[in-house]
Amino acid sequence: MIANEKPQVVVIGGGPAGSTVSTLIAQKGYRVELFEREVFPRYHIGESMIPETYWVLKRLNMLDKMKQSNFIKKYSVQFVGQSGRLSAPFYFHDNKPHECSQTWQVRRSEFDLMMIENAAEHGVKVHQGVRVLDVLFDGDRAIGVKVVDASGETREVLADVVVDASGQSSMLINKFKLRVPDPELNKGAIWTYFKGAYRDEGKDEGATVVLSVQGKKGWFWYIPLHDDIVSVGVVGDFDYLFKDRGGHEQTYAEELDRCPAVKERIANAEQVEKIFATKDYTYKASQGAGDGWVLVGDAFGFLDPLYSSGVLLALKSGQLAADAICEGLEKGDTSKEQLGDWLPDYQVGVGRMRRLVSEYYEGFNFGRFIRRFPHFVGRVTDLLIGDLFKDDLDEVIAAMDMVKAEDEEARLMAAKEQD
Repeated sequence: MIANEKPQVVVIGGGPAGSTVSTLIAQKGYRVELFEREVFPRYHIGESMIPETYWVLKRLNMLDKMKQSNFIKKYSVQFVGQSGRLSAPFYFHDNKPHECSQTWQVRRSEFDLMMIENAAEHGVKVHQGVRVLDVLFDGDRAIGVKVVDASGETREVLADVVVDASGQSSMLINKFKLRVPDPELNKGAIWTYFKGAYRDEGKDEGATVVLSVQGKKGWFWYIPLHDDIVSVGVVGDFDYLFKDRGGHEQTYAEELDRCPAVKERIANAEQVEKIFATKDYTYKASQGAGDGWVLVGDAFGFLDPLYSSGVLLALKSGQLAADAICEGLEKGDTSKEQLGDWLPDYQVGVGRMRRLVSEYYEGFNFGRFIRRFPHFVGRVTDLLIGDLFKDDLDEVIAAMDMVKAEDEEARLMAAKEQD
């Protein structure tokens, strides 16, 4: 990039979404500047990846770096009911016999650093430790950003497109009051890290384990990372976890008591981090793009972490937005319609994953569903691995609706007979 030459695209935030969108645009030869307020590496939650991240990582030229990393390989997921019974490993390769069915458990401080360095290698002008103060507008059109560096010096950077990838504290979602909480998935989480905790051996070492809490008040994630570290967190309704309870440490200890399967796994382990908590979970923006601007990753929305979809949705939204931006720059069209033309299909795909999350919390019996509709097992697996953007998956959703309607009718009939 020629010194002082105006970038065509400015990206706010250097996490997976920001690094993805900036890298893919730079690959097409456009001038991109990325502004990240932190200096990487920095801590971030969200360590588990699902198989469909493979295809975006391939476009980013990240696969070889991932294969050469110390990240634990993930081949499967397992579920533990409130009785403590462990399911057989759910191997992704059984549904899709391809290299993409092996993914990774990542330490986000390391993964995000790899991603932002990869962006720089592809020609993105990366600024770390530089904070975006505001998005600049000419009428309704975004025209750039105002930034401040570590020395306190401020300047304006003009661009044809502004991408907000600033995470859950999204500048534009707050500026325009676009945040729409999901009342059905009003959850929170409390978590920490242990060294020396139990993990399976061989192929099952990297399995994500989802463990139900007794009484179905919540669930624990159990994610093995490299260096003998395991991420262990509990998710539950906001009110249950955070209202009329003690501090986060006390609540976490109480939930461990309600999940003996987790407590047993960490019995001989050492807690090596403080207790973390977050109370602002599932939401989306009421508008994802405007003239000259677009939201990606958590800046657009976040879905409950039950099926580990966070990094996938960051990468996927970054990829789709990048393609729309490049097409718009080529045509000279950076309108709301052009920059957001990917959003309707993306939201349909996210909605399919959201449906599976909601069904889990409502106690839907997936085992019984598959026994009744064995031909849907592959499509249900596609949903779980993140292959969300196929219309034939809606047949599964329709069948779920039919089963729920039948169950409700049977319940009403039974109640009527008792009367």
